[in-house]
Amino acid sequence: MLRPIAMRAARLVERGLERIGDRDDDEPVLDPYIGYATPDGVVLRGRVLSHLRRAEPDPRQSRWTNLRQMANLFITDEVQGVRVTAPGAQAVSDAEGYIRLTVAGTFDPGWVDVPVAIEGQAPVRFPALIPSPAAEWMVISDIDDTVIRTGAHNLARNLWTTFTGSALTRQAHRDAVALMDAMVDGGRNPVFYVSSSPWNLHDFLTDLFLNEGIPRGPKFLRDLGVTTEGVGESHRTHKGAAIDAILTANPDLPAWLMGDSGQKDAQVYRAAVERHPGRIKGVALREPAPGAGADDARCMTAIEALGVPCYHGPDFGGALAHWGLERP
Repeated sequence: MLRPIAMRAARLVERGLERIGDRDDDEPVLDPYIGYATPDGVVLRGRVLSHLRRAEPDPRQSRWTNLRQMANLFITDEVQGVRVTAPGAQAVSDAEGYIRLTVAGTFDPGWVDVPVAIEGQAPVRFPALIPSPAAEWMVISDIDDTVIRTGAHNLARNLWTTFTGSALTRQAHRDAVALMDAMVDGGRNPVFYVSSSPWNLHDFLTDLFLNEGIPRGPKFLRDLGVTTEGVGESHRTHKGAAIDAILTANPDLPAWLMGDSGQKDAQVYRAAVERHPGRIKGVALREPAPGAGADDARCMTAIEALGVPCYHGPDFGGALAHWGLERP
């Protein structure tokens, strides 16, 4: 009984936001996301919108201004049926405005910008990461409460922190940045991010990462559109599928997983270890106070039983030693 009512309410909210954002007088624009390399080419992702609603944050502005600017990121008017082209590839935006193209060819390692254009418009540069052939491994990390301070395990705190902060006021966990810096090794090893945050926050997170010195990498976020299954994909379904996609895209690289035990990451990562034997080298989980719950603790034990070192604690300070990577 409650689920159909909640679904109808969610659809009303979604339609209301779309009407607020609707501007028929504008030409559609491209909102680029960070792409990634696969054995078949470079995957470029983005969205076609009627316009972009962004503002430059000011560290002196109030939380209410932050709230208004953040709300604007969710007032989007997606444009369906727009044809976009890249070198040797094309796509048509879907009902939510999303596009995905695979550009074949050989690219130099590092960061590349690929031109993508709506027919009849000037191209937009889409960034993509091409891992170095010298890479030894990759890092796959959650974002909220793993890398940035959010309080995602507490819904009210999560929403307040998310909507009243800006890219200049939100803070990273310095221990997470230190661990990532050590693992990325000056950019030799790539990092990927999997999160239940919506794609609407992609540009915001990119600015936040830059401001906080968090290593840059492709993000696998999720759509919050209302479907017959609910609002977006479930947390575990989305993260598990994203990890599978990253491992498939990088078949020669093992992975280290970073997360926190407040959002069932232990369960997601245990399942990934089981699905991909030999691909996961280690797991590190931040434990929010008062520590991991019984389900998470069982999953951590199960990960260790599968031969994968699983570090867990209030910070990541002991992860390298637990993984056997700390220099003597």
